[in-house]
Amino acid sequence: MNKKNALKVEKLTKIYSKDSSNKIIALDNLNLEVKEGEILGLLGPNGAGKTTFLNILGGTVLKNSGNVNVWGFDLDKNPREVRSSIGIVPQEVNLDPFFSPRKVLELHAGLYGIPKKDRITNTILKMVSLEKEANSYARSLSGGMKRRLLIAKAMVHRPPILVLDEPSAGVGVDLRRQLWENVKEMNAMGITVLLTTHYLEEAEAMCGTIAIINHGRLITCDNTPDLLSQLDSKEITFTLDSDLKSLPKFLDFYQA
Repeated sequence: MNKKNALKVEKLTKIYSKDSSNKIIALDNLNLEVKEGEILGLLGPNGAGKTTFLNILGGTVLKNSGNVNVWGFDLDKNPREVRSSIGIVPQEVNLDPFFSPRKVLELHAGLYGIPKKDRITNTILKMVSLEKEANSYARSLSGGMKRRLLIAKAMVHRPPILVLDEPSAGVGVDLRRQLWENVKEMNAMGITVLLTTHYLEEAEAMCGTIAIINHGRLITCDNTPDLLSQLDSKEITFTLDSDLKSLPKFLDFYQA
């Protein structure tokens, strides 16, 4: 049974321009699909277009052209529904140091217009393992707890899609693996996850599918085992300034 698309992007283009002679193409006819229930890793170097793509999904940047469909809603026709279908976890930790996790989640739910009787604050706190710290100041939380609180903030309106922007950038190995487990548990509950990262190890550990973009274009998108198998074999071409009569001895090891 084929799964439906949670996110589908067709020919998405974004051009930043100061004037007619100074243009930066951030996204260049980008095509991408994320299936319902999967974890897709979006890899690419700095300047590849990942942040611009997420900002378009979040409504803070306007696209020049192309189609974006999120959970069955068209970005142009149903922008409010699109934003309600996505929970975005930013890379930067942006928390009020004097707010407790409970207060942060209650405030965020209020911003989404969720009535108090319909809020799931306690459920989300349990989901991210912050029940014991629910009433502590955010400034007293560890780095890992703050990261989990950011994920909790993105979940207050019960979005079916969770977008994480470089969730483990600048954190230690133990914290990184802890975050991986939290995200996997949410995915097991049916939440679709789009993860941007610089780390191939992270994508390998987390994602069933990996997409790589560069210069705003999709370079490749494949299931993780197949993509990694392609990376195992490499071909190098040398151009010589004169013909070789025999192979140098130090290359004997590399003969097929």
